Amino acid sequence: MTRDKIYTADEFADAPFRFNETVARVFPDMLNRSIPGYAASIEAIGSLAARYVKSGTNCYDLGCSLGAATLAMRQGIRAADCRIIAVDSSTAMTGRCESVIAMESESAPSQTPVDVRLGDIRDTEMTNASMVVLNYTLQFLDLDARNAIMRRIHDALVPGGLLLLSEKVIDGDPHMEELLVDLHHEHKRRNDYSQLEISRKRAALEKVLVPETVAAHRERIAHAGFAHSAVWLRYFNFVSIVAIK
Repeated sequence: MTRDKIYTADEFADAPFRFNETVARVFPDMLNRSIPGYAASIEAIGSLAARYVKSGTNCYDLGCSLGAATLAMRQGIRAADCRIIAVDSSTAMTGRCESVIAMESESAPSQTPVDVRLGDIRDTEMTNASMVVLNYTLQFLDLDARNAIMRRIHDALVPGGLLLLSEKVIDGDPHMEELLVDLHHEHKRRNDYSQLEISRKRAALEKVLVPETVAAHRERIAHAGFAHSAVWLRYFNFVSIVAIK
């Protein structure tokens, strides 16, 4: 795993965050050191796939990056005749994702094929789905595009199908929001990010990653038509929500 030292370099001091080759090279390390609870969210995807994926259906990993959620789904699936469609708009991510999936297939053969696609998830056709994953993806879409994609996911799911949504969130109470941000930054410092790296990355993500409250996410999920939803995991200002059609 290549160490994330991107924001020690002055050339990235004022650049907005992009899912380019530089980020793709260090992305696993970046996620593990930056997102508290990330490993738990990936582990849960496998457990949920074992429980909710139905025979003869599709599964979607929207914003798949390097395929961690895709692999967790595939390892968890127990049903026959399923297919996983992994979609990302970054050529750097999809190229490396294909390599990761190929290596995993050699070492641990699976009956569940994976189709890695380069594309905009807002335009991705979805149908006959029993599980859809948005793992820290929705937060990078424009606010006015989020309701539409949630409705499309709901409509693509079969009855009883499951959505897993993981996001960075903000708290409605400014005092608590300040505390949660401070705790997150302390988490990064404990994972050997310097204050300079933390500050530069925060500036790079401003206006690129736009978080919302948990209430806003659950309201959107309900309006899309999901019958049930719950926060199953929260660690500081990061949450994972499951919703069932």
